[in-house]
Amino acid sequence: MLTILFSAPDALWNQYEEVLPAALSAKRVDGTLVRDADPAAVDYIVYAPNDRLHDFTPFTKARAVLSLFAGVDRIVGNTTLTQPLTRLVDPGLAEGMVEWVTGQVLMHHLHLDRNLGAAPHWVQNAPPLARDRRVTLLGLGELGMACADMLRALHFDLRGWSRSAKDAPFPTSHGTDGLKQALDGAEIVITLLPDTPDTRNILNAESLRWPARGAVVINPGRGPLIDDEALLAALADGRIGHAVLDVFRVEPLPADHPYWAHPRVTVSPHIAAVSRPTSASLVVAENIRRSEASEPLLFLVDRSRGY
Repeated sequence: MLTILFSAPDALWNQYEEVLPAALSAKRVDGTLVRDADPAAVDYIVYAPNDRLHDFTPFTKARAVLSLFAGVDRIVGNTTLTQPLTRLVDPGLAEGMVEWVTGQVLMHHLHLDRNLGAAPHWVQNAPPLARDRRVTLLGLGELGMACADMLRALHFDLRGWSRSAKDAPFPTSHGTDGLKQALDGAEIVITLLPDTPDTRNILNAESLRWPARGAVVINPGRGPLIDDEALLAALADGRIGHAVLDVFRVEPLPADHPYWAHPRVTVSPHIAAVSRPTSASLVVAENIRRSEASEPLLFLVDRSRGY
């Protein structure tokens, strides 16, 4: 029988304690899910960042580390981690991201936020149709393309950017030279990139000048994608009209951070896309089944690229 270590915060254990064993059973994996074990006896590690596990060296028998999160930036650089590492690509996570991104885009496209106050505000200033609103997606991976499909269905004037060339049914650009092309004139900018050395501060003092004046920035990707000081400066002078931020360099966002009180910043507590235990457990269980059957792992992390 396999020993599967669940190394994650207590709150996640409470969510997965029953559904993950059920998923293992459904995949016909003969294993026991445990919170603690002799490292030398562990066959697989189900992982989310926590204070108990930083050194993977003692886990000499472990055949894979299976992340419960789509982002692995907090673990991929750990030099003690020599086992194969997988990230979570969960249909439920993608659906949640699409719903959150679409809701935020429509909020600002339709100016719904302007009519939420209690004071009388009868101004008949209709927004343009979606086809006349330029939206730029930075990041065309699985989550980015899922969001793109929905935004295209709503007829937004969509542009996309990625680090390497991507085939998409809308105009795209890639690489350093293509970033300005993608951002030029954008009225809504959505960042769905991983956190890598190449993407950190991709929205900075220079690139924040390229969208249309008063553009909205929506970041459900990673906190370090945005230079916070540059964004605050852009908000102060009106180059950026509003920022909706779901992810931050430090989480939870410190109580004294200027984002909290800023009138043109919406703080979202990292809820845009969260792993749903039932569907996520099936992905983890399937990867263990694959490993035991000597089949390729799903969503294997490329250490050189960081995701």
